[in-house]
Amino acid sequence: MDTTMILDSGNTAWIIVATLLVLLMTIPGIALFYGGLVRQKNVLSIIMQSLLIVGAVSILWIAFGYSFVFGSSLMNTDSIWRHFIGGFDKLFLQGITTLTLTTGNIPELVFVLFQCMFAIITPALILGAFAERIKFAGFLVFTVLWSILVYMPMAHWVWGGGFLQQMGAIDFAGGTVVHINAGIAALVMAVLIGRRRDYKIGHPMAPHNITFVFMGTAFLWLGWFGFNAGSGLCADGIAANAFLVTHLATCVAALTWMAIDWIYNKKPTTVGACTGAVSGLVAITPAAGSTDILGAFFIGLITPIVCFYMVAVIKPKFKYDDTLDAFGVHGVGGIIGSILTGVFATQFITGEGGVKGALYGDWHQLGVQLVATLISIVFSAVMTYLLFKLTDRLVGIRVDKRVEEEGLDIYEHGESAYNS
Repeated sequence: MDTTMILDSGNTAWIIVATLLVLLMTIPGIALFYGGLVRQKNVLSIIMQSLLIVGAVSILWIAFGYSFVFGSSLMNTDSIWRHFIGGFDKLFLQGITTLTLTTGNIPELVFVLFQCMFAIITPALILGAFAERIKFAGFLVFTVLWSILVYMPMAHWVWGGGFLQQMGAIDFAGGTVVHINAGIAALVMAVLIGRRRDYKIGHPMAPHNITFVFMGTAFLWLGWFGFNAGSGLCADGIAANAFLVTHLATCVAALTWMAIDWIYNKKPTTVGACTGAVSGLVAITPAAGSTDILGAFFIGLITPIVCFYMVAVIKPKFKYDDTLDAFGVHGVGGIIGSILTGVFATQFITGEGGVKGALYGDWHQLGVQLVATLISIVFSAVMTYLLFKLTDRLVGIRVDKRVEEEGLDIYEHGESAYNS
C-alpha cells in the first residue's frame, strides 16, 4: 500500500453510490426491460437469468476475476498468460485490506465491487439474443465460461494494463469491454441457437408488458449515470461531463428513434423511444470521458439511425432471430460509439496533452479505435462460437419443442408470473 495516499471521502462516497446505480442496471433494469419485451410465458425465465448472473458472476469475480483483470504478478514476466490475465496475486482479494487505496484515493474494496457490476451487466445483455428458447442449465454453463474466458481477458486488455490500453484505445466505461463484447456474442448465439419456432421474418412478436419495458428503461437510464460518471473514480469535472453528455446523448437518441418510428411505422411507439434511449446510452459509454456536448449530440443522433436500420432492415434480410435486438442495439451501438470516440474526443475535456479525435486533427486516435473495435469483434465472435459448441455438447443449449411452445416459466422453473 502507498502510505502517501490519503482516503478521499468524497470520491469514496460517490463510487459507493455509483456501484449501487450500476447494480440497478441488471436488477431490476435488464430484468424489467427484457422481461417486458418477451411473451408472458417467458418473463420469469428472464428474471431468473438476471438473478443467476448477479449471483454467479459476483462469486467468480471476488474469487479470481478481479485478480485476473487487475492483478499484476504476470505483467512483467515472460509467461504467455500475461497477454490474457493480470495475475494471481489478488485471488480471493488477497492482500487487499480496509486500508488499501487505489485510483481516486478510494478503498480498493469499493473499486472491486464497482468493477464487479460491469462484469455482471455484460453477460446480462447477451440474454436478449436467445430469450424464450434456451435451457437454464445451458445458460448457466455458458455464462460462467463466457465470463471467465471472454469478459475477463477483454477487461484486462482494455482496463487492466493489457495491450489495448497500452496501444491507447479509449474506452471510458465499456464500449468494447461491455457492449461490443456482449453484442457480438449475442449475434453469434442468436445465429447458432436458431430462430424461435413460431418466429416470422419481419413480424416481431408483441411485448407482453410495455409498462415493464418503460420501467426497465428508466432504471437503465438512472443506473447509467453511475456506469459512466463513476468510471473516472473521482467526484470531479470529468464525472460531471460524463453525467451531462450521457444524458444529452440519450435524450437525442430517444427522440431520433421516435421520429424514425413515426415516419417509418406511422406511429411514435413507447418501445421505440425506449429502445432509442438505450442505443444512446450504449454509444456514449466509451466517449463519456473525452467528448463534449457536440460529440454527445452527434453520437446521440447517428446511433439510433444505424441501429434502427439494423433492426428493421438488416435483421429481416438475413433472417436471424435476435429476440430482443441485443446485437442490433448493444453490439451496433457499441461499435458506433467506439469509432466515434476517435472522431469527437477533445482536449477541451481531456485537457492539454490529452487525447483528441479526428475532428480535432488526430487521425491516429481514430485508427486506434478502429483496431480496438475490430479486435473486440473477432475475439468475442470466435470465443462465443467455441463456448456455444462446448456448452451444447456438455449440457445442451436449446429447450425441446414442447417447452418452447408452452413457455420456459412453467417447464424450467415451475412457476407462472401471473396467477388469477
